[in-house]
Amino acid sequence: MRKVAILTTDELEEFFVYDHLVDAPLLEQGWETEEVSWKDTGTKWDQYDVVVIRSTWDYQSDPEAFMACLEKIEASKATLENSFKLVSWNISKGYLKDLQEKGIPVTPTRWQDNYDHQTLVDSFEHFESDEIVIKPLVSANADDTYRLNKKQADEQQTHLQEVFAEKKHMIQPFLQEVVFEGEYSLFYFNGEYSHTIVKVPKRGDFRVQEEHGGVLRSVDPHPKLLQISEKVIEALPDTSLYARIDLVRTDNGFVVMEIELIEPSLYFNMDPDSPKRFADAFVSRHGIGESKEEG
Repeated sequence: MRKVAILTTDELEEFFVYDHLVDAPLLEQGWETEEVSWKDTGTKWDQYDVVVIRSTWDYQSDPEAFMACLEKIEASKATLENSFKLVSWNISKGYLKDLQEKGIPVTPTRWQDNYDHQTLVDSFEHFESDEIVIKPLVSANADDTYRLNKKQADEQQTHLQEVFAEKKHMIQPFLQEVVFEGEYSLFYFNGEYSHTIVKVPKRGDFRVQEEHGGVLRSVDPHPKLLQISEKVIEALPDTSLYARIDLVRTDNGFVVMEIELIEPSLYFNMDPDSPKRFADAFVSRHGIGESKEEG
């Protein structure tokens, strides 16, 4: 029996977590799972064969400490999934520029190193949009994400200055389709398609996460969604055990909003066969009872 650490955090009371659904299918294939907090500095990572990053949903509060934890895992006998190379690429949303350079459609974005209120105000005209979104390049669970009209942008200038003064951030048009149609998430395990859901925010909100009242349902993906997502998988700088690709429909077709390679919910609850698909993908990468040293 080999051991896999499921990397999580200490504070998940307010979150919906479904990672336990993979415990049984992994155990059937010779892998014992154990939840370990990334904040536990005393963990001996050599005791595990693989460490899978999962619900580390507070890493954005201290990304330096989080990456230091992953560096320790990388230096141990354990194999990190997803790889340190992928995490380093994915932790800042600047990766969207890489995708755009490869011809993959992404949400139009202005990239800012420091907060400039005039740039924010000019963005309404720049994007020809009545509403814009501003958010950090390193964020999770919609933390420090603001949907603004022109009046709100002026009213919240002082607060926005405090939040983003020296924090790299992005400004985007607010895509109304998120509210009316929803945000599509396509899931891939070891490069193979698994399932798709659509997330629609509750009335009066724009955040699609369950924690913010979003409503989720399983759907069959539009062929164009699959086409774009497969191009994304091919464009990744390393192979991934898991990937979630978030897209939204626009007047010009579907665009990628985010790629989640670090700690996305994989919504195993939304597809009864997805936990086994994940376990099969895991075994295809690590074998049954195969350790890093042996194999």
